Amino acid sequence: MKPIALACLLACAFGPAHAEDYPSRPIRLIAPFAAGSTVDILARALAVPLSKQLGQPVVVENKGGAGGNIGVDMVAKAPKDGYTIGIGTTGPMTVNPALYGARMPFDTKRDLAPVGVIASSPNVLLVHPSVPARSLQELVEYARAHPGKLNFASSGIGSTNHLAGELFKSLANIQVVHVPYKGNQDALTDLLAQRVQILFSGVPPVLSFIKSGQLRALAIAGPQPSAALPGVPTVAQAGLAGAEVVAWYGLIAPAGTPRPVIDRLNGELRKALAQPEVQAQLAAAGADPSDDGPEAFARLIDVELDRWQRVIANAHIKVE
Repeated sequence: MKPIALACLLACAFGPAHAEDYPSRPIRLIAPFAAGSTVDILARALAVPLSKQLGQPVVVENKGGAGGNIGVDMVAKAPKDGYTIGIGTTGPMTVNPALYGARMPFDTKRDLAPVGVIASSPNVLLVHPSVPARSLQELVEYARAHPGKLNFASSGIGSTNHLAGELFKSLANIQVVHVPYKGNQDALTDLLAQRVQILFSGVPPVLSFIKSGQLRALAIAGPQPSAALPGVPTVAQAGLAGAEVVAWYGLIAPAGTPRPVIDRLNGELRKALAQPEVQAQLAAAGADPSDDGPEAFARLIDVELDRWQRVIANAHIKVE
């Protein structure tokens, strides 16, 4: 028998058995952002049930930096055996490729295998109460009547809330000025101090300020209303369909990881996300669990890559 034919026969004979034995040693779960971040919270919430279900330790490693690129690149370049997996998010997987182009260290579609969506978290559109607008439509009308008067804050150029603001500007056909900060907390501080007037933010960091009346929530930038903010409509309900900006988090593996391993990980992920204690931890982080598997995750990535490329190109956003 020729060597190539023998190799193929051996691969067919022993490949599935190897996948059935998975996992036989500890698994690294790369969180591409710092400890305490939403990604870190989700990773640690999942690591405990996954360890029990898989019968091997799932060890969280924080590898932050470069907007999540460093950690995701570690997953992309890891052996294709399922022992190094990670959490991929909106930024490094779909926004950063549009921002950095050829400078990206990995190709999202070529180098990564989607395992399943973990959760999603919508933004909320906030204004300082000094802005004479109690609805999204009133904000649009005020901005049109006063072009360039309102400022919207973000946690930095190319951040999700920056792109949410640019998308809002484009769809509403208004002129508001972008003011980037080094992080969401700095942007929130200046919004509370009335130095800026508009901010898109995740719900948990701003919930207390909304309830106290220090900030006004005009719309949820997601497909469904938020249980934490009853009475606040979605952007579509408020008359601006297409302005949804949802941060999503998914389990990823290196491209080429055997499909039986991907399926096993997806199945165990679904079991972990169904546990009440995990759902409680996600809710505290402002995230809603998902049941989307590899194919649905792949479609989400395609849609988001196309969307953010268009938003970034239309807004002429550039990073150094």
